[in-house]
Amino acid sequence: MKIVVAGGSGFLGSALLAKLTATGHTVILLTRNPHAQARTIPDTVQKVQWDAKTIGDWAKSIDGADAVVNLTGESIGGKRWSKTQKEILISSRVDSTKAIVEAIRQANTKPKVLVNQSAVGYYGNVPDGNVEENHPPGNDFLAEICQRWEEEARKAEALGVRVVIPRTGVVLSKHGGALPRMLLPFNLFIGGPLGTGRQWFPWIHLEDEINALAFVLNNEKLSGPVNLAAPESATMEQFCTLLGKAMHRPSWAPVPGFALKILLGEMAGPLLLGGQKVDPTKLQQGGYRFKYPKLDEALRDVLAG
Repeated sequence: MKIVVAGGSGFLGSALLAKLTATGHTVILLTRNPHAQARTIPDTVQKVQWDAKTIGDWAKSIDGADAVVNLTGESIGGKRWSKTQKEILISSRVDSTKAIVEAIRQANTKPKVLVNQSAVGYYGNVPDGNVEENHPPGNDFLAEICQRWEEEARKAEALGVRVVIPRTGVVLSKHGGALPRMLLPFNLFIGGPLGTGRQWFPWIHLEDEINALAFVLNNEKLSGPVNLAAPESATMEQFCTLLGKAMHRPSWAPVPGFALKILLGEMAGPLLLGGQKVDPTKLQQGGYRFKYPKLDEALRDVLAG
């Protein structure tokens, strides 16, 4: 297929680009800085400049493409959630998605599918019960971001395009995401759960995340929101216990919730002190088989890499 990928310069996007090119697809990367990406992205990937908010020459790449994957968005946990940062977090997702949908609208030959990233944060904090895709949205800021992001993407459905919205959990990798930050205290023998430790921690191995994204691209029966989280659920305490075991370190020093709120502000709640027991039934019923369904196996593989 000819696949256009937006937001492919991060650790998740670069892994997806490698997967798609290795399996024979023609890939076009939409990027703000093609010259900078030329140093890290393979030459087999065509790099096209865009500003992630307005229609330009890049829109020609959408016309005739078989699929579009949109991973664009400012890092959720990169900075404290000031009023300005909140606006950036929303606009980086909504504006880029709006531009892509408009490019699809203008295309003479429209792509068959748009895969537009989202997150399990859509559901807010759900202390009890399994969370499937029909679960109502939460009411915190992270849930608001996801709702607005998804609403913009689903406008492409009216254009005859299959829209898939992967609601992704915490992606486990040593090379990006949340895990590298969690490793430091364990390396210093002061690791432990955050807050009460009873909150759910939805996770997925990077390899399964990438394989699942490629899977939904090709599976015409899947549309709408699809949970991307491993089938074995874990609480924060269980996760940290297994992480310590995999690192041969103790997990004994919990970080109180109030300290996290002082340190990180509003983001501490939805990112660290809340969670959901996410159920990937829709993905599995579609035929996907997890390579790393068990947390202990996933952590051992990630830490060995």
